[in-house]
Amino acid sequence: MSVRRYPITIICCLAAVVLVLAMPLNVAYGGLSIPSGKIFSVLIGHDLREFLGLEPVSKPLTKIILELRLPRTILAVIVGAGLAIVGALLQTATRNDLADPFLFGLSSGAAAGAVFVITFTGDFLGIWTLPIAAFVGGMCSAITVLVLVTRTINTGPERLVLAGLAVSFLFTAITNYLVFAGDQRAAHSVVFWSLGGLGLARWETIGFAIAGLSILLFFCILKKHQLDALLAGDNTAQSLGVSPKRLRIEVFVVCAFATGFFVSIVGVIGFIGLMVPHLARALVGPLHTGLLVVSALFGSLLVVLSDITSRLILAPQELPIGIVTAASGALFVIFLVMRKSEF
Repeated sequence: MSVRRYPITIICCLAAVVLVLAMPLNVAYGGLSIPSGKIFSVLIGHDLREFLGLEPVSKPLTKIILELRLPRTILAVIVGAGLAIVGALLQTATRNDLADPFLFGLSSGAAAGAVFVITFTGDFLGIWTLPIAAFVGGMCSAITVLVLVTRTINTGPERLVLAGLAVSFLFTAITNYLVFAGDQRAAHSVVFWSLGGLGLARWETIGFAIAGLSILLFFCILKKHQLDALLAGDNTAQSLGVSPKRLRIEVFVVCAFATGFFVSIVGVIGFIGLMVPHLARALVGPLHTGLLVVSALFGSLLVVLSDITSRLILAPQELPIGIVTAASGALFVIFLVMRKSEF
């Protein structure tokens, strides 16, 4: 089956336009719907609002927009782009179409760290307690996988996947033990965090997500041609001066740090890193210059739309965003399977 490729510029422009239109909707809709005029009035500032003769906005509504909805939307854009890029990198490095940011135990380690502070210690560091604990847990799982892989002679993609699965099961067992051994009243908080959510979005915590995305962007700019060489196979990559073993370890380390930053803020949002790279690859091809840009835009758009959906389905109650992404991801996989079965 031949796959039709579309101009990258057109795809990026369309995705960017839809994303720009979706972001104000994410600010407007939720437990409390805010008119677009009020949002515009708050964003332009007090002086310009008086100059244009617009009605003043109440302080509580201004606080909701500037301190809750706006950072939440920005965090959705950053995390969506980051998780999609991580998924694309891991699928290339492992030559595994099912690779995603949570295949290597990163989510399980982060969940173990988060559950530990939720059930035992409490918020002893304020709003930073949960992000720091989740990041430390994710790094522990990543280091464990890296040690297992680097102690072997042949660091192939299949060994990386097996080590990640083993560590994932280990930290899942630790998490379940902590849930049952700790404060049972915190079980709801544990479940909500493990299913993903943007409730911790604050201007103070967005720095974690920006750090993760910055690491990814720098690495992609630096290594995009080496990643393209890896697509042709290990032997061809070596003939071009690329070390597949070293590059895979570098990809894993960078993705582990970036995912740790993302998970520490939003919890486990699945299927973004699995689903989006497949869609982007089908539209623009496997070369990483176009693949990573389109994946980032599609990932941001998917998380923003999922966040809107998660707040409208059971409004005014908020549904964990991971449920929405998992449902859409499952439908996407079913569509792919049925489509391939026709050929």
